[in-house]
Amino acid sequence: MSSTNILTLFFIILTLWNSVVICSRLLETSLTEKHELWMKEHGKFYKDVAEKQKRFEIFKENVEFIESFYDSDFNLSINQFADQTNEEFKASLNGNKKPLGVGIATENEFRYENVTDVPATMDWRERGAVTPIKDQYKCSCWAFATVAATEGIHQITTGKLVSLSEQELVDCVQGNSQGCNGGYTEDAYEFIAKNGGIASESKYPYKNADKKCNIKKGAYSVAKIKGYEKVPKFNEKALLKAVANQPVAVYIDGGQRAFQFYSSGILKGKCGTDLDHTVTIVGYGISDDGVKYWLLKNSWGTKWGEKGYIKMKRDIHSKKGSYGLATNPTYPVA
Repeated sequence: MSSTNILTLFFIILTLWNSVVICSRLLETSLTEKHELWMKEHGKFYKDVAEKQKRFEIFKENVEFIESFYDSDFNLSINQFADQTNEEFKASLNGNKKPLGVGIATENEFRYENVTDVPATMDWRERGAVTPIKDQYKCSCWAFATVAATEGIHQITTGKLVSLSEQELVDCVQGNSQGCNGGYTEDAYEFIAKNGGIASESKYPYKNADKKCNIKKGAYSVAKIKGYEKVPKFNEKALLKAVANQPVAVYIDGGQRAFQFYSSGILKGKCGTDLDHTVTIVGYGISDDGVKYWLLKNSWGTKWGEKGYIKMKRDIHSKKGSYGLATNPTYPVA
């Protein structure tokens, strides 16, 4: 090869390298701008430059993961958790404890056992039994799931949809539950039943923190239940019968990365063993291409998922159900 050709080849390689460097810098600039916009949208502030750079690097890695992810059934997107590692996200899910045994319920009590009239689809939102999406922030998913199920049965039995108080449960439920450090739907149902009901959210508003139990506010009970029952575990057919009649609270494995950044579609994946989050099934259906799903109400605000909701695949190969949702479903009895 002549010296002229070598020199030409050198300039071509140098030009390509410069293009790569420029593209990389443009991408970095684009991500920086995206991070700034994301911070503004979610009201994020960092204590110093070092913390901001650390969070940017995590944000960048999460964006790369989301943009490279593909599944024909569901999608991921950047949300309020985009500057957290998956390990940090999992650690933040401390609002749920492992399922309890039984209190004023037994697994043998299942009032929907002999139900035969089960509609092909159900959406309790359309029937007026679901309040707007709420945001727990970093506290008490168990209280939100309990309240959503109780709001549902209260509307079904009385015709009145009332937003109920999660804070009363956080402050006042004792036993094995510890407010923002985790709790059980079972404890919460027992408290509501023995307390003579639960106050409205307007009377006892949410504070996103453990507070002293306010007996005065709690005296304004607007919804009552007699107790709760458990859906037979590992039985999605039984769960379907229950959800056909009322919203049902379920424990799930919410720490998976796909769950962290879920935005739409029907989530499928691991059956789930680490039940670290609690949500409420408010319906079920079948997609246009024949995929059966559960419709669940989460408590992470409307910027997560499908405006706060998630669809999860129904009747999967594992008896535990998608992300463990068939492990320990509970519902209030009015």
